Amino acid sequence: MPIALASFVALLSLWLPRQAIPAEAIIAVASNFLETAEQLAVRFERQSAHELTLTAGSTGKLYAQITQGAPFAALLAADQERPRRLEQAGLAVKRTRFTYARGRLALWSADETRIVRDATALSTGRFSALAIANPDLAPYGVAAREALQRLGIWDSVESRIVFGENIAQTFTFVATKNAELGLVALSQVLSARIRNAGSRWDVPVTLYDPIRQDALLLKHGADNAAARAFLEYLQTSAAREMIRAAGYMTD
Repeated sequence: MPIALASFVALLSLWLPRQAIPAEAIIAVASNFLETAEQLAVRFERQSAHELTLTAGSTGKLYAQITQGAPFAALLAADQERPRRLEQAGLAVKRTRFTYARGRLALWSADETRIVRDATALSTGRFSALAIANPDLAPYGVAAREALQRLGIWDSVESRIVFGENIAQTFTFVATKNAELGLVALSQVLSARIRNAGSRWDVPVTLYDPIRQDALLLKHGADNAAARAFLEYLQTSAAREMIRAAGYMTD
């Protein structure tokens, strides 16, 4: 490239607004939010020049990957604790953390007659396997354990619990009928792919601590315009409306 042209391009890049320059970003997404994130990403990419690649997994595993140097520009976690730890460890950009969604729990069965409006299907004990996410890795697993404890049935069902590595695997256990029942994310049950399939009970939010899902910009993405713009987009009214429609609550 001629020197004069190269200088002009350099000056132009300084003059143009950062968001006008196309960028790419890898976003780490908690598995429960993947389908909703995919829908949001499609709209975001249509409205901007940026491109996103979404990588999903349990929040615990994503956190471990980030601490080991994974090249994620931003994290959409399923809890607040891991994002807070990343801030404290200097692996995230300060003052970029916010709650993008509050998750909800549902008791679900692929059998459309098994669940009738309440927790009776759990308390009667007429099942051989109950799937929940691993509480050591997934916040939805923590919420599931809390709900079972507050219902007073944890001790009676503990021996029949099947642990999923994340909430996506937990849902698969139930969908494939390897478990008759599962405590899954409400957003999974409301997915267009299985909506109205099986039977469910929306677990009252009083039975588990709030599942506050935080997002933040990671150190690797500090100068990534696509990641910054996507986090800003998640806080718009249009994005929040989509998030609520998917089965979450927003602040």
